[in-house]
Formats: sequence, structure tokens, C-alpha cells
Amino acid sequence: MCLPAWLNARLIMKDDPTVPSDARFETRAIHVGQDYRSETGAVIPPIYMTSTFESGNPGSFDYTRSGSPNFRNLQTTLASLENAQHCTVFASGVSAITAIAFGLKAGDTIISEQNIYGCTYRLFERVLRKFDVHIKYVNLANPANYTLIGQFKPALVWLESPTNPLLKILDIKAISDVAHSVGSTVVVDNTFASSMLQQPLDLGADLSLLSTTKYTNGHSDALGGAVCSNSDEWQDKMIFAQKALGLQPSPFDSWLTSRGVKTEALRMERHNANALELAQRLEARKGVKSVRYPFLPSHPQYDLARKQMSGGSGMLLADFGHTQDDALAFIRRLRLFTQAESLGGIESLVCHPATMTHASIPREIRLEAGVTDGLIRFSVGIEHIEDLWTDIEQALNAKA
Repeated sequence: MCLPAWLNARLIMKDDPTVPSDARFETRAIHVGQDYRSETGAVIPPIYMTSTFESGNPGSFDYTRSGSPNFRNLQTTLASLENAQHCTVFASGVSAITAIAFGLKAGDTIISEQNIYGCTYRLFERVLRKFDVHIKYVNLANPANYTLIGQFKPALVWLESPTNPLLKILDIKAISDVAHSVGSTVVVDNTFASSMLQQPLDLGADLSLLSTTKYTNGHSDALGGAVCSNSDEWQDKMIFAQKALGLQPSPFDSWLTSRGVKTEALRMERHNANALELAQRLEARKGVKSVRYPFLPSHPQYDLARKQMSGGSGMLLADFGHTQDDALAFIRRLRLFTQAESLGGIESLVCHPATMTHASIPREIRLEAGVTDGLIRFSVGIEHIEDLWTDIEQALNAKA
């Protein structure tokens, strides 16, 4: 008997019985989400490049906007890696944000960490406010501000940890406890940490959001997003948003991401090691104004980072005391760090948040949050550490 597509999308999130229940992340990343290959014996499931399906098929597929074998495979994998009952994949990280926002109604309030991704801020300010959704930005690294959650009783509490770009670490469990006491839903953008290093649902969050474009895929060649949860209600909302708003990814991008996630553990080990080594060297280098990395003891939330995360990830923040023009000149002198938006790929990237990822945030608000004109964000890749260090050194030593 064929199941309705929405019900099948729920049931497909069950653990694969062929994978041991105590299998570790590395094993699950490779062996979970490998369906739709029994007819041929293919070791890797194929790409289903079709827009529609014949009615009455065993998987209850009808139209690719409503679901695809490639979507379901990736959803099953990510649900397992995030320790979630459900996962829905989307066309991009912003599509995943949009899907969650679509669950709000006029008059609802969001309490958001003040330091968030620029595109999230833009969607909040230029889209949600038009529909009478209220947004309040709060420094949630300061526990004294948790009282605002009880005061405003928001529909959503929106977190990033680590935040973009300041790498603030937020106490997900403590904030979730306060939010749940007043009936609020907690969303954690887990993109900077990755599923390998942090599982927000285990810490008390209700929704874990990923831009799978980043560490999940890891090769800078496919866009995608995902929302993971243990809530049947939120899963129904995500499936509806995927279909009704046309937020679905392409089967090819889903297939690429399924391939990329199989090496996430290996890649994250190198990202962690390289970023920590560069952070330590920069912090010890004369003339460097400040360095921010979650696993540096100098990080304001170092102990919390070590408690919540199994590694510091590959994102590094530095201020060399430059003006904006000097910071951009330094970036242009780098050879192995490509100036580009995005992060989490095998290659190293460098970004000037004030003029790139956070340019949509008004300057006074950006400065208040701590995103200054001299701040430089590194996405540290998996190249040899000595080559990366030599590149930074030559760019710092060279004359403008």
C-alpha cells in the first residue's frame, strides 16, 4: 500500500536497521541514507534527475518539488548526524531560514541574538517586519539578558553558536530552559559548528538549522539548507514550506551534499587543527590587536565552548589594527586565502564582514554588535598548515 507523501516523509527518518544503533558519527555519515539502490546493487545511490514520478510508486513520490529519493537520503543522513527524529532539506541556508519564518504569524515576536548572519538580519528586517512580526535583538552571551525572554514570551528565540562573525558562544541549554518555561521555540543555526562538533537538539534546542552549503557538503560546489527537529508539528511545517513555497533543493545538489557529508568527520578534524594552530600563532605574533577562536583560552566563552562543542571548528577572527582600507589591502595580498563569501569548504577563504557578509546591516548597528571595520574573518581550509601560515605572514609583512 502506498503511503501519503507527507506521512512517508515522516517515516523515512527512522534509523536504518542495517546500521548498528551505537554506530559513531563517522560510520553513520557513510552508511545512513543509502536507500534506492537495491534494484541495481549500486554502492552509491544514483541521482534522480526527474521532475515527476508515475503515480502509485512504492515510495509515494509524485513531483520533485514534493520530494525526491535524493532529498530523502540526505534527510535521513542529517537526521542521524544531528540526533534528530526529523530533517527537511532546502535549496539554501536562507531557504531553511525562510521555512522556519513561514511558521510565524502577525503579532509574533522573535528574540534574536544581536550578532547574526547578515542575510538573516535582512530577512528579519525587510521581510518579516512587513508582516507585523516583531524582532528584538539581544546580547544573549550575557545571562542577565535571559529575563527578556520571560518578559516578551517570544514565539521564537533565534540563536547562532558560534555566531557569525564574532564567534560568540551561547549557552544553548540555559537559554532553552528559560525559553521553554514560557512556551518559546528555540532555533539554533548550527552552521559554524557543524553537525560533527555540536548537536543543538541534545542541548535543548527545538530546531537545528544548517546551511549545508558549508561544512556539511564541504566542497563549495552545491547550495543547500536543512532543518532538524524532534517535533512532528514542526516537521509538518517544514514539509509544507518545502512544497508550498518551492524551497526544495535540486536532486543533484542533494546528491553532492550526500557525497560531501561522508567525509565531514575527516575534514572537520583538519579544519579544527589548522584553525587552532593559526589562532595560537597569530595571538603570539607581535602587533596583532586581537584574535578570536572558540578553543583559545582567551576566548570569553572558552569553557562553555569546550563543554558544548567537541572542536573549535574552522572559523577564525582577527583584527590587525587596520583601517578598513588597510584590512582590504591585506586581504588582497593573500594568495591561498581567496577573498569570497561563504565558508566551510576544503579551501581557505577570507572575508571582510563589514563590506561583505554583514554589509546589509546598518553601520551603527553593526558597530554596536562588535563588527568593526578592521575585523577579518578566516575560513581555514584543510591545506598544509605551514603553507597557510607562510601566506598570512607574507601578507602581513608586505608593504601596502
